[in-house]
Formats: sequence, structure tokens, C-alpha cells
Amino acid sequence: MGESDTRAARRWPGVVPTIAAAVFVALTIALGNWQWRRAAYKIELALEFDRRTAHAVVSLANGAARPEDLQYRRIRVSGQYDAERTVFIDNRHHQGAVGYQVVTPLRIAGSERYVLIDRGWVRAGARRDSLPQVATPRGTQTVEGIGVMPPTRVFELAPDAASGPVRQHLRPERLAEEWQLALHPIVIQQTDRIADGLVRDRERPDTGVDKHRAYALQWYTFSILAIILYVFLGFRRARA
Repeated sequence: MGESDTRAARRWPGVVPTIAAAVFVALTIALGNWQWRRAAYKIELALEFDRRTAHAVVSLANGAARPEDLQYRRIRVSGQYDAERTVFIDNRHHQGAVGYQVVTPLRIAGSERYVLIDRGWVRAGARRDSLPQVATPRGTQTVEGIGVMPPTRVFELAPDAASGPVRQHLRPERLAEEWQLALHPIVIQQTDRIADGLVRDRERPDTGVDKHRAYALQWYTFSILAIILYVFLGFRRARA
């Protein structure tokens, strides 16, 4: 082997370090791209949210509108709450505090159909086995809010109990089957300003965009550092 071949062999870090570096770089770039796509997706949702909420208020008089037409639309509906079927969506946070989203079905006036009203957030009590007391208005109510379609696929550590007021996620199709009710698949996030003790600071769809971008830049930085380290160690070995 000549002198030039010997130097080339010394300059080459080896098969295992090269494969490890290539895998690490590919992985960090993929993770960065995923975070960047998440940010872009949320921005698109926010644009759609702004466009749809700028439209006139839709009346859900008979509950017959298509769910996809009501996504992010301002909705007005009248009816009576079914307080006995109120559910508490667990592990929801507001300003660092843990609590529940309070969701109550409302029977649409002049109809046998119901729609779920996400009435707002309430702080959890000191004891997790004791739910906070939430008053539900009686009689016919007129509610205004934003229509949203809950995700159909969610990660669950364990299936929700067959019955009971506390749930991990809001799944209208499960509640409709459990309650044997004609339940509209849209959920109305109430925006009315009423003194019921519930917090209705709704997050926009683009909440967290800056975080996704920061994570993406972090992964890209790891990738660049890995390349620099690989080249540096290769030259250092060649000069040794």
C-alpha cells in the first residue's frame, strides 16, 4: 500500500461511525421536517379558522347541517341542557392549573336531536375523586360558539369507562351510542359571556406554531453538529 493509500485509510473514520452518523443525521432531519410540517399545518388551520369565523352566524335550528360545513363556523343554537349527562374531560390545563372541560348535551329546540356544548374549563379540586360543582342553566337557553370536529383518532392510555362523568377524550360517537341519543357530530365551543364560573379562553388552531419551529431548528442544529463532528474527527484521525 502506498503512502497516499495509507493516508486515505487513516482519514476514513470507519464503517460503524459512518453508518451511525448517517442514521443520526437522517433521523434529526426527518424530525425537523416533521416539526416544520406541523407548524405549517397549524398555520393553514388558523387561516381557515379566520376565514370561517368571519362568516355570518349559522343557526342550528334543526341540527340538519353537515358537520364539515360547520367546522370553525360561528353557531347559534337554542334548546335545553341535559345536566344529568354532563361529562368532564380530564387533564385539561389553563395557566398552569389542572382541570376539566365541562361538556353538556343540549336538546335542540323543536327537535329530537342533541348537540354537545363545550361550556368551558373548571379547576380540579384537591381530591381527584370529587368533581367540582358546576351549575347548569335551566329552561330554554340560546348558546353561541364555534363549531369544531373532535379528532376521530386519539391516543388513549386506557379505554374510557363504559359510563361515568369523567372521560379522557371527547368522543361524540361513543357518547351517542352510550346514551342512545341522536347526537350531532359537531361540538360547539361556547363563547357566550355568562357568569357561570367557567373559563372560556379558547386556543386558536395556530397555538404552538413557534414551539414547533423552535423544535425543528433544534433538530436541524443537531444534524449540522453531527456532520461537523464527523468531519472534524475524520481530519483529526488523519493528522494523528
